[in-house]
Amino acid sequence: MPVPIRVPAGAKLITKLHAEGAQVYGCAAAEGKSGKTFGWTLKRPDATLTDATGAAAGKHGAGPSWTAKDGSVVNGAKVAAADAPAADAVPWLLLRATSTSGKGRFTDVTFIQRLATKGGKAPATGCDAGHDGNELRVGYSADYYFFAGGTAAAPAKK
Repeated sequence: MPVPIRVPAGAKLITKLHAEGAQVYGCAAAEGKSGKTFGWTLKRPDATLTDATGAAAGKHGAGPSWTAKDGSVVNGAKVAAADAPAADAVPWLLLRATSTSGKGRFTDVTFIQRLATKGGKAPATGCDAGHDGNELRVGYSADYYFFAGGTAAAPAKK
């Protein structure tokens, strides 16, 4: 486990869920030193969460947020990232909960880890003036570990 994405001392695992879905990117222009450039920017994840038995457990979406079938929700902010072992996989992350709502699976979540990612990285090409404003869905999967407790950690600076 890369050190930057380890959960803080005292954090206890509540649940582990598997996500299957897509990372959704938008093609947009940005002004740079050499003029206007185009690139893919993450807009949101769109994934279904399942438990260890493969049963539907909820959804992962914009925010980022995780919504359990019981209606509880946790929103998170990135604390740290580490490159995934596979070059085409989105990074592994440590996130801290910024808010929770509802009573249920996610009520007491304080930290979330995203590990074992497969796919999901935006392509290096395909975003240009002719595709400005287009969306691209890139298939991915990951394991999410939800923790309660632990010492506070500040989110990463953007």
